Amino acid sequence: MTVLVRALRPDVPADAEGFARVRRLALPYILFTADSVRHTVTQIHPDARFRPLVAEEDGEIIGTAQVHLIHDSPDPGQGTLNVYVRPDRTHRGAGRLLVRAAEDYLADLGASRLLAWALDEPANRAFAERRGYRRGRSAHFLRLDLAHGTLPPLPEVPPGVELRTAADFADDPRPLFELDAETLRDEPSDVDYALTDYDAWLAETWNHPLLNRELTAAACVDGRPVAFTVAYTDGDSRYSSAMTGTARAHRGRGLAGLAKAHSLHRARAAGVTEAFTGNDTGNDPMIAINKRLGYEICATEVRYVRELG
Repeated sequence: MTVLVRALRPDVPADAEGFARVRRLALPYILFTADSVRHTVTQIHPDARFRPLVAEEDGEIIGTAQVHLIHDSPDPGQGTLNVYVRPDRTHRGAGRLLVRAAEDYLADLGASRLLAWALDEPANRAFAERRGYRRGRSAHFLRLDLAHGTLPPLPEVPPGVELRTAADFADDPRPLFELDAETLRDEPSDVDYALTDYDAWLAETWNHPLLNRELTAAACVDGRPVAFTVAYTDGDSRYSSAMTGTARAHRGRGLAGLAKAHSLHRARAAGVTEAFTGNDTGNDPMIAINKRLGYEICATEVRYVRELG
């Protein structure tokens, strides 16, 4: 059996569905659908030079790679490749071929620093280290059983604070963009990001097919959002927190936890049974919030880094 690597064809339904299927099997803690795959391919900023790849065996997609430049960082020359293979189709060479194709593509674009996430498991660590990658930051995936777990009672909304949903900002989402940009600057990461392009944010984030505006919650003061949690849902009873944060001037008041608690309670009432989130392993305040909400760590991933000569 021969494994071939090629570019994803977003206009071919079987490609987008196959890509999403591999990701759901290999990385069940992040939501992927065929629509979300197509959205990323067609809406990501052109400066990212995004190139999704698939590994195919006998006409079946068994591996995937998301490959692009990190265009929204003030530090140029960085690229990312996230490679995942179906757990029941490993040891066929798909991962090796995908990494080689991704590295060649990024090197041709002038990238000098490559970053890749991998689940923190012995085989994955060995695979990365054999190829010259060194271990960087790590992050936890956390899971909350909304159907059978214990979600704490709703906290009271403090005086002067109003809870709204993203749907309430449908006519003008710019305040949410500004809050997203501020909180992103303080997100623990191996990469510094600068969110400055409002139109790109509208296309990529605000119009993302998994974004659930009714479940995305914002704590507002004087009518402006100062803390929020972004909710993704896949239409199949699964929920994921895409971002949670608080403006610097309003931290220490419990507003991020307040927004997330209200979002989760509404999600459970809407029939969601399983919620996921992720935190940098050094982000103790957010990990504490999530554990109070009933989340439990279910997996850990590591950011691997390789410097090209």
